[in-house]
Amino acid sequence: MATQAVDVLVEGGKATAAPPLGPALGPLGVNIGQVVSTINQKTAEFKGMQVPVKVEVDSTTKQFTITVGTPPASALIKKEAHLEKGSGNPLMDKVADLRIEQIIKISKMKQDNLLGKDNFSRVKEICGTCDSMGVLVEGKPARETIAAINQGAFKDKISKGKTELTAEELKALEEERIKLEEELKKRRVEFEAKAKDILKLMEGKPRGQIKTKMVEAGVPSSIIEELLPAAGPKEGEAAKGAATAPAAKAAATPAKAVPPKK
Repeated sequence: MATQAVDVLVEGGKATAAPPLGPALGPLGVNIGQVVSTINQKTAEFKGMQVPVKVEVDSTTKQFTITVGTPPASALIKKEAHLEKGSGNPLMDKVADLRIEQIIKISKMKQDNLLGKDNFSRVKEICGTCDSMGVLVEGKPARETIAAINQGAFKDKISKGKTELTAEELKALEEERIKLEEELKKRRVEFEAKAKDILKLMEGKPRGQIKTKMVEAGVPSSIIEELLPAAGPKEGEAAKGAATAPAAKAAATPAKAVPPKK
């Protein structure tokens, strides 16, 4: 049985016959509308996320099979936490909090793509991704939750694969998310004020010196790049000249003659 395959990335529940899917399926003689409908049914739970899909078509019968992959773990975490993006400064700024049940749920969805050989390893792997995104797990930095798992915490829930949360728990998570969002906005205002004070105090100083001062003051790089003016042509040329001066001097210095050996 000869088959042809088409691999595409579609938005969950919103595949259409438009490119890239339609043009790729057209030459295979398959019912495109039926394929699109089936894909949307299979990917409905991934609404708002890009999902890898593989369509295999029997060249003779035109029958098709659809295999749906899973979005990246980071996308699943953002969906579960109702986030548009992770933290720009994950060590300091926390943007959401997830319960262990939600981590277990994501680890199950991604189990075929994770390195972990058992439930505990896979849960810790997802926690690691949360840590890099500034997402708390059970109200604490994810790396601390990993240490707690290593000491036996959540053993029963992970062993049983518990993934459901009560309405009260979901409500509490949403309240926590709003609280973290408000704290993040407040911290941003404080950092912006600190950066502007440094700009005022160091007016006329080289950009590099101002940036160093902001970094020392703990201002996040994203705010520094927003507020610190770009290097002007003169400053850029001066920096370049300073870097190349030693090499130019060395090239211009005549080599000392070495007396011949007797």
